[in-house]
Amino acid sequence: QLVESGGGSVQAGGSLRLSCAASGYTYTSNCMGWFRQVPGKEREGVATIYTGGDKTWYADSVKGRFTISHDNAKNTVYLQMNSLKPEDTAIYYCAADRCPAVVAGAPRYWGQGTQVTVS
Repeated sequence: QLVESGGGSVQAGGSLRLSCAASGYTYTSNCMGWFRQVPGKEREGVATIYTGGDKTWYADSVKGRFTISHDNAKNTVYLQMNSLKPEDTAIYYCAADRCPAVVAGAPRYWGQGTQVTVS
């Protein structure tokens, strides 16, 4: 089970931190990622992290503004979002699986999503 928290509304230029707590899942040595989707548009990958180390990947649109990190002791992944823009508005989903699946955008395990609105 993946449970996200931390979404909300913020003005452009502001910051939010999303959290994703994993339970009942082999957290280590796999990948966890954040995806986002705007109604009517395709889901896009935002950031991915390898929980067995610190290897990360970011979408070009968020590089330099978003940071993904993990706390293995808490089985939790975070997405720190700074310098937010209106185009970052979306439902953000946490996902997990073996790394090839997450990188391919097809992980098996998904959270329920959390709304981020930037005005």
